[in-house]
Amino acid sequence: MEIKNLETEARNPATTHIDTMSASDMVKTINAEDQKVALAVAGESDQIAKAIDQASTRYSAGGRLIYIGAGTSGRLGVLDAAELVPTYGIKPERAIGLIAGGKKAMFAAVEGAEDSITMGETDLKNLKLMANDIVIGLAASGRTPYVIGGLKYAAKVQALTIAVACVPNSVIGQIAEIAINAVVGPEVITGSTRMKAGTAQKMILNMISTGIMIRQGKVYQNVMVDVQPTNDKLVDRACRIISETAAIPTAKALSFLKKADNDVALAIVMAKTGKSKIVAKQLLAKHHGIVSDVLNSLN
Repeated sequence: MEIKNLETEARNPATTHIDTMSASDMVKTINAEDQKVALAVAGESDQIAKAIDQASTRYSAGGRLIYIGAGTSGRLGVLDAAELVPTYGIKPERAIGLIAGGKKAMFAAVEGAEDSITMGETDLKNLKLMANDIVIGLAASGRTPYVIGGLKYAAKVQALTIAVACVPNSVIGQIAEIAINAVVGPEVITGSTRMKAGTAQKMILNMISTGIMIRQGKVYQNVMVDVQPTNDKLVDRACRIISETAAIPTAKALSFLKKADNDVALAIVMAKTGKSKIVAKQLLAKHHGIVSDVLNSLN
């Protein structure tokens, strides 16, 4: 399909006079369009869940989460990868964002970079892509050559391939093992896919990466248990997490945190079960670090 015929390039009839609107009407109009994004993402729930299930298996086996995209899509992938490190305490090499044109493209457009099919393949080759890895290709238009090249190479390596686009029957979706096509409709400003399409992609990435991290035992109930208490603020947060989930006073939570060598998940298991550090650590290892599985096994 030609670019001019893509959903992401169509003119939005609701905003043809946005240039003459008051600021108040602009805001209301943009907000009304934004409300369509969540519905479009909801329509892809089954595919997103499938992505979480399959990606979690690969990640648990030592695979890496690799995002590949150009422009806004590429920046969103880099952002998601970067945020997983401090949020869930993972190693930087387990979540990697690739953007057409390299790091400098994060801050300024690199002309022509997204039009290279070979560059997408080369960037993944440089990472020594393996079958356990997960490659998420991002392209609002669903047809960016850089992403197409990356996904085709990833498929050859037998890595898990996931496509995230904002048009129906996207080209990258036809290449990938799992296709997520959140059709948000024409943008408020024609072709400005940093708006609805960008928001949809961010929402989808939030779901996928958060789901994977939950499956790795990084979350107990709805709190982050791999928080690294490296300063006073984070020690306080860790103590509150232990206190609230184990229903004990903050001072006692601090005591368990120290006994557990600042391992929040371990401290919670110790506090809730009365087990020693050695036994609690063995239980966590047996249940792949998932606190809820440890506690359920003892009930």
